[in-house]
Amino acid sequence: MSYATTEITSAEIVSDNPVHQRLYFPYEEAAKVISGRVLELGCGWGRGVEKLISASEHYTGLDKNEGLIKALQEKYPEHYFNTADFPNLSEFEDNTFDFVVTFQVIEHIQNDHKFLEEANRVLKPGGKIILTTVNKTYSLSRNPWHVREYHTKELRDLMAKYFKTVDTMGVGGNEKVWEYYEENKVSVNETMKWDVLNLQHRLPAWMLRVPYEFMNRRNREKLMNVTGGLAAEINWDDHFLCVEPDKCIDFYFVGTK
Repeated sequence: MSYATTEITSAEIVSDNPVHQRLYFPYEEAAKVISGRVLELGCGWGRGVEKLISASEHYTGLDKNEGLIKALQEKYPEHYFNTADFPNLSEFEDNTFDFVVTFQVIEHIQNDHKFLEEANRVLKPGGKIILTTVNKTYSLSRNPWHVREYHTKELRDLMAKYFKTVDTMGVGGNEKVWEYYEENKVSVNETMKWDVLNLQHRLPAWMLRVPYEFMNRRNREKLMNVTGGLAAEINWDDHFLCVEPDKCIDFYFVGTK
């Protein structure tokens, strides 16, 4: 079971492929270092669940969508899935997990401080959180599904309140990745020219979600034609971990308890 919205990016819709591959890449990286008991906050439809399971002793996946969680539990009965209302993790005792993984979630959380505090609480001493989120510098328009977005220092300072050390990295990309980004930037800017009243920043988020979904889907389909086969050709390994997060579309931060 998967969703085909632009906010929960599909692995099956070709025009979603560049975003899907960028969002899958962190799972490949995380699987290189995780072990023991692993908790994923925001597993969604299971984009990288199988990869994390292959590297962990026991996997726990949480998400707010009951239908997706039910489907994942049926598919992976030896592991544990449940619905959750983040930032609350009261289901779990202190010092339970070796790793917490949370990709593209914190930007949706109203109380980001509590989110990190709870992640820290359920980690064992010396445990790590691996977190990704968008770099506000490279956002092309307001995303009405995001409560907030971060610059590098903002996210580093926030995580440093709850974790002993914070390693700051980003999701880098090769020429194909950046060519697609630049084409996307041109396309979005053309659309934004029509917003002469700056409604994207003046209207409440809930009013923007339906038009945002429509325009985002339309833009991705348009880019399929503009970029030829590029959108379909981009793969997860066209990305890499970068030690200059300021220059990356997404952050990849690791906090140690």
